[in-house]
Amino acid sequence: MQIRPFQPSDTEAVIELWRACDLLRPWNDPHKDIRRKLDEQPELFLVGEREGKIVAVLMVGYDGHRGWLNYLGVSPEHRRNGYGRKLVEAAEVLLGDRGCPKINLQIRTSNLEVIEFYRRLGYVQDDVVSFGKRLEHDG
Repeated sequence: MQIRPFQPSDTEAVIELWRACDLLRPWNDPHKDIRRKLDEQPELFLVGEREGKIVAVLMVGYDGHRGWLNYLGVSPEHRRNGYGRKLVEAAEVLLGDRGCPKINLQIRTSNLEVIEFYRRLGYVQDDVVSFGKRLEHDG
């Protein structure tokens, strides 16, 4: 798998991959999420490509205080090949090069498989409560 920055021509393939990974939610318009990311640190929007096909994707962010991982997905037929790990490791390098001291991410509590995936990569559960407030409603 080759890792490269997202290109606008990847949009539909990425959205289809997110759909296959059950990452889409009615309250988040994936086209808007992609446009928003392309406005902010587009070089931190990564895709993994194999034989010309996008098989993995990860949105990475850094606000000067913490790094964030969002929308990590690996196509179901390509799981268990280390592609998710490779994308996370690439994100860690990119964030480390920017001086990022810590990476945060959010996982739905019901997604036990993904929780275990991140534990294997050395991530630990922080003693925090996640809050959010919508400023724009996509759905």
